[in-house]
Parts: sequence; structure tokens; C-alpha cells
Amino acid sequence: MSKEIGAKQWIIPDGFTPVRSSGSLESHEAICIVNCSASRATVHVTVYFEDASPIEEIALFVEGQRTKHVRTDTLEKNGAKIPKGIPYAMKVDSDIPIVVQYSRMDATQAENTLMTTMAYPV
Repeated sequence: MSKEIGAKQWIIPDGFTPVRSSGSLESHEAICIVNCSASRATVHVTVYFEDASPIEEIALFVEGQRTKHVRTDTLEKNGAKIPKGIPYAMKVDSDIPIVVQYSRMDATQAENTLMTTMAYPV
């Protein structure tokens, strides 16, 4: 009997991509998903904003025993994308348990900063 690893719902409360970058790197953020199961995970990302309606249920798939790194600036549904310079949060839902990590590359200064944290499993 195998033990399931992860959770089916994750929250990332603090998202923000700066408008400007400095140097050769571009500021960006990513969600990193690990699927330890043998089955494919169907994942839906909902993006929340302070003063706008959410972008709901952006579909992603992560094959069994694989990882997927998704830059948040590539998330899109019906032409709606996450704008730069606007705070946002994300909810990640999956049909099977997964593990979610969040990373931010801040290249607004020549001394780049990389921040990463585990999302909050619900």
C-alpha cells in the first residue's frame, strides 16, 4: 500500500511581479508542482486580485512521477493574464495529492534576489 504525498489544495497568498527588471535577467515568479503518484494530475489554478475579479480554473496537467515548473506570467485563460506590478494570490487545486512550491526571481536591481517557499497546503 503506497502513501499519498502532498495535498489536493494549496494557497499562495503573496504574488507580485515587478514592472521593471535590471540587467540580463527578467523578474518572474513560478509555481513548481511535484506529482509523486503514478497517475496524471489535473490541476486548476485560480488567481485572485485586490480590485479585480479572479482568473478562475486555469488548467494544467502534470504527468505521473513528474514535475512541472510554470512561470506565472504564462498562466492565461480566455486572454486574461496576471499583469505586472499588481499584487495577486493563487489557489492551486488538484484531483490527486501534489506538492507545490512558489519561487520569485526579483531582478529589479543588479544584485538579484531569489526567494522560494512552500505553498500552504489546505
